[in-house]
Amino acid sequence: MKRVLKDVLNAVTDLRNKPNVWHPTYKQLRQESEKYGVRTKWGNIVFHTMVKHRIAPLTVHVGNPEVRQRNPTAKQKELLKKLPQNLKLVHAYMKRIPFVCVERTMGESEFTPHCTFFISTQLKEMVRIAYAWATLLAPPKKKPRGPKFYFVMIPEWQSKDMQALVFPEVGVTYALGTNYIGECKKAFLRMAMWHAKKRGMLGLHAGSKIILARDAKTGKIKEYGALIFGLTATGKTTHTCHDHDLKGPGEGVKIVQDDVVLMKSDCSVLGPEKAYYLKTEGLNPKTQPLLYQAVAKRNTILENVMVDYLGTVDFDDQTLTGNGRGVIPRENFHKQYISEGLDLPPVKRLDGLLIFIITRRNTVVPIVSKLTTEQAAAAFMLGESVESTGGDPKRVGESVRVVGTNPFIIGDECEEGNRFYEFIKKYPAKVRYYLLNTGGVGEIIEKAADGTKVVKQKVLRVEIPEMASIIRGIARGTIEWEKEPHFGTLVPKKVDGIDMKKFDLSKFYSKGQIRAYVSKLKQERVEWLSQFKELNSAIGNAFK
Repeated sequence: MKRVLKDVLNAVTDLRNKPNVWHPTYKQLRQESEKYGVRTKWGNIVFHTMVKHRIAPLTVHVGNPEVRQRNPTAKQKELLKKLPQNLKLVHAYMKRIPFVCVERTMGESEFTPHCTFFISTQLKEMVRIAYAWATLLAPPKKKPRGPKFYFVMIPEWQSKDMQALVFPEVGVTYALGTNYIGECKKAFLRMAMWHAKKRGMLGLHAGSKIILARDAKTGKIKEYGALIFGLTATGKTTHTCHDHDLKGPGEGVKIVQDDVVLMKSDCSVLGPEKAYYLKTEGLNPKTQPLLYQAVAKRNTILENVMVDYLGTVDFDDQTLTGNGRGVIPRENFHKQYISEGLDLPPVKRLDGLLIFIITRRNTVVPIVSKLTTEQAAAAFMLGESVESTGGDPKRVGESVRVVGTNPFIIGDECEEGNRFYEFIKKYPAKVRYYLLNTGGVGEIIEKAADGTKVVKQKVLRVEIPEMASIIRGIARGTIEWEKEPHFGTLVPKKVDGIDMKKFDLSKFYSKGQIRAYVSKLKQERVEWLSQFKELNSAIGNAFK
């Protein structure tokens, strides 16, 4: 394995100075890329890709046992078996074809990895992928403080051999047969989280922001840091980039990051990116005004979004994909809504840290639950949600559990949960935890004789403005909490601006149905957590 890793690292480091590699400026990247896009009525550009989601099922981690996937699928095992043959082909091909090389820096703190992206321009329009990715990060520093990461993308690779090869120990990723921008972005963030973990930090699939709210008890403005965890398409970016109608004197939000952050032991949080990567499905100016206004700016880059021959953008049209995206530079938001830097300060310098873990369930999980520290760590390990078009489109809507709501973890998942618990339990008076269900309640699905699923009763969904009201109430301290009878958490007696009674389970199910749904979910949770043998027992027992 040492020889394999050495060969891979040598291949990418040698490539940088080869005659087949062009190193354009950002301005040159933009000028060249815009030739291959569609101009919208807003003046920005839409690019379309053949691959419209990450190739998660075709991604393998290569290296020593510490970094390998715990339960590889049959397809992943096949890719690993063919690895020597594929690497030989890739390395020979890399010497012959034209590449664009772009270098950027991640973050602005003491951990600033240097990122080098090579993309094959055998198909000349692929330069646009480099342009979109370069927009996400800052120009390279002369003296970066952190590891070096490399990513090689070859979109024209045969589709039958599509794959992503991840070599964590040398900071290299190869993506073959795909041209999805999200694959580039996540390759570097995956590496950042792994190397941050090796340095005693913890990579989190979470957005971050500052919330300024007038406290109901003291009447004073309090400043909270906030982390919003969630899988793709659960509302992580939506609620990270929302003002929650905090519009009183002195109130507001400062958006920091929308996707991945790095937590230190003092609960300070480092941010890597200078732009956001938004899922645009259903975006509208009424429920998501800040995001909509930012998307409509000229320097936003749209990906796989429907635009007609007149340049009119339609975020509701999913003919091409339900996974349309937008790269939004931070400066597209009005300065009152954006933080000065990319990081959250240590919790000691704030009035508190609010941790929101988003789930998306449709039956009996409360719309919002207040958690204990142990329940929060358990919710982190459960990572309950549903599959989306950004992950595996063939499984859209299926129930999934992903530790940390983070599909990009490398290495031991128990270590992730234990470290999260270790960090947050240090500050019992400062850190508060909430489970937000952005799905709803009341759904009944039955299986037909042929095995297909039939919706017998539709879910009552919680709307974006309703969840914004809940977050506002939490920040202001206006919610009175009471015990929830099924899961051992606390739930609101009432929330200003919402009729919480409409989510009462008795309106949708009989007592027997409620017992059955609750019992099934509890059993699933116990079984899921029991597989993590090294997990702190306080976490494993939190929801029993």
